[in-house]
Amino acid sequence: MKRLLECVPNFSEGRDLAVIEKITAVIEAVDGVELLDVDPGAATNRTVVTFVGEPDAVLDAAVAAGKKSAELIDMSKHSGEHPRFGAMDVCPLVPIAGLSMEETAEYARELGQRLGEEAGLTIYLYENAARRPERQNLANVRRGEYEGLKERLKDAEWAPDFGPADFQTKTGATAVSARNFLVAYNINLNTTSARRANAVAFDVREKGRIKKAPCPLTGEVVKDADGNTVWEPGQLKAVKGIGWFIEEFGIAQVSMNLTDITVTSVHEAFDAVCASADRRGMRVSGSELVGLIPLEAMLDAGRHYLRKQSRSTGVSDAELVKIAAKTLGLDDLKKFEPQKSIIEYVLATKQGGGRLAAMSVQGFVEETASESPAPGGGSIAANLGALGAALGTMVANLSSHKRGWDERWEEFSDWAERGKVCHQELVQLIDRDTEAFERIMLSWRLPTGTDAEKSAQKEAVQAATLFAIKAPFRVMEVSLESMKVAKAMADVGMDASASDAGVAALCARSAVMGAFLNVRINAGDLEDKAVVADFEKRGTEIVAQAQSMETEILRLVEKKL
Repeated sequence: MKRLLECVPNFSEGRDLAVIEKITAVIEAVDGVELLDVDPGAATNRTVVTFVGEPDAVLDAAVAAGKKSAELIDMSKHSGEHPRFGAMDVCPLVPIAGLSMEETAEYARELGQRLGEEAGLTIYLYENAARRPERQNLANVRRGEYEGLKERLKDAEWAPDFGPADFQTKTGATAVSARNFLVAYNINLNTTSARRANAVAFDVREKGRIKKAPCPLTGEVVKDADGNTVWEPGQLKAVKGIGWFIEEFGIAQVSMNLTDITVTSVHEAFDAVCASADRRGMRVSGSELVGLIPLEAMLDAGRHYLRKQSRSTGVSDAELVKIAAKTLGLDDLKKFEPQKSIIEYVLATKQGGGRLAAMSVQGFVEETASESPAPGGGSIAANLGALGAALGTMVANLSSHKRGWDERWEEFSDWAERGKVCHQELVQLIDRDTEAFERIMLSWRLPTGTDAEKSAQKEAVQAATLFAIKAPFRVMEVSLESMKVAKAMADVGMDASASDAGVAALCARSAVMGAFLNVRINAGDLEDKAVVADFEKRGTEIVAQAQSMETEILRLVEKKL
């Protein structure tokens, strides 16, 4: 698996676009790094930058950005709504693929050391990269902000982990971490009162609020036996939040960091703020994302709100994202663009993935008919299987909305979800088959001048051939799985769509048989005959099952025609 590391540095400049562009330019200049998002905020005077790549390239880009921020930003002249203490204020690393948190923490420590030595920045390590427990929480590390940093550095307990230990007037200090994917999320209120927005934030954030004596006249802070202030925890775990007034929009917001969306999701945070605001006589008017969000977080939100409507959740990702965006009010302050806000979509756009699957029907047909050897039978089989799985899903979704069947919506929603999993993977397999062909062609072009090169080429050819067998074999497996949905819909789905369930079965069976032809022809070049025999045996069984299921499904369909 390719190792991907995300870096999300926050720079204390959100108003001078020329400065921001110079910083992002040095990031883009590093080979192997993709700049995904640049999100400046005038009120906060802060810009959140997101880029991703292989670990070494990401560290190089982060160091270059740290150096450039030190040249261009003067913290002695900075002001803004957001807590901050440095020019490059924070620089967290986030594991995206092929990396553990432990490995990411080591990269964060390496980055901290390099920023200290090469960029001359005062560095504190926090969260998973922290070397001391009291430095795990960013709020502790940044307490007092820039204005209190000079005095704090006099305390030996708060000596930095790397870089200058004396106060750097121009650059302040930088916090470097390894963390899980953090969603920066602001919820808009129909009030201009930062105090009331803060009250809502205290209701929902994990830290909660300072506990005070019940007497409203004194309102004395409650202390424990050791004289420490007692806090009343808020409703949501893994949530940090404050309330503030945003002058550029003329509203107050609850500004939150969702530090672990597997603990508290975006939609859970939104619903909790809505309930708290309502209790306090306010209303949520919408929300905004700062930076990027994982696709699954948006899909989860879409499913959540569809379930509340007793509607099928087995709809397209695009529909789920639309439902989530509309319910969360992500268009309230500015247009929400999924292709620019969802990390997987941004990466796909930049990397140009899914060439065939992204074509129009006419374009795909004409590309198939051209002199090019790809797409070939394997891609066509995958496409046919995807269409069959999509048809079964369609019948499930239509059945979930049938008048008089309201109590059965979850039954059909579950079938639609199963069908969707199948057609989504089969769409990916359309390009996988073409990739397999390209791998074989590339392996045959490797040099063979020496014995070592001949051996390496032979090994590459065999690996590419195995990949070219596995791709269509997976088409067989997934297409067969999709036939379970078609069978259920032929049996219990709405009668008016019985023919669609039949066509779904025909497509899936043809996809299975067509993909098996590809498996067999590609297996001819594989030298490991035991592996070939295994694919042949399992493939024959899948074909037999598909043919049997097709017969059974068509029998069910005939009863309804």
